[in-house]
Amino acid sequence: MRRLYREFILPGDLVFDIGAHLGDRSSAFAALGARVVALEPQPQLLPWLRWLTRHQPGIECLPQAVGRAPGNAELALSQRNPTVASLDARWRKHLRATAAGFRHVRWEDSVTVTVTTMDELIRQYGRPGFCKIDVEGFEVEVLAGLSQPLPALSFEFVNGTLEQAVKCLDELERLGRHEFNVIAGEQRRFIWSSWQDPEALRQWLYTGADGIASGDIYARLTA
Repeated sequence: MRRLYREFILPGDLVFDIGAHLGDRSSAFAALGARVVALEPQPQLLPWLRWLTRHQPGIECLPQAVGRAPGNAELALSQRNPTVASLDARWRKHLRATAAGFRHVRWEDSVTVTVTTMDELIRQYGRPGFCKIDVEGFEVEVLAGLSQPLPALSFEFVNGTLEQAVKCLDELERLGRHEFNVIAGEQRRFIWSSWQDPEALRQWLYTGADGIASGDIYARLTA
């Protein structure tokens, strides 16, 4: 994981980890010498995140979600699948109908969480050199709360809701010109040997993303 992120992160860089979960990415960022702001709104997971990253003083953990505007929101929780807690009801309903891996997921609980924005985080901490976004269908809302381009970032996509990834691409194009690459699932290597322009990525998404069930799209600013 450190080899993967070394391309984007230098010692002393600021990194945002939005949807940090248990902090494996935050730990990798910190190991590269980055200052990390890790956001995890799930109250059951936040103590674990803090405990697991307790020996890395460069990581600051915040009990917040991120969206297009500050306020409060209802986070749906799955007791059996805590990695898929989501603020987006339409995303949850659509995935249960279109993705086999989600058909048996139940979001039986919810909790009210505080929502901040990317712009507010930048006001407080500075502009990050890299930002990881993994928020179970809320990625568009996170990017909608950003008014300036970042040097590089990643956001999750799930087959069955690829239109969400297209909307993320639209939000990034609003901010500047980027090039893109993709990692399938939890692999540590890009699927393309060269970075692609927005039109190529959009066409790839429109034609089914090669059937990849889920993964992360990486964007780096070119202009």
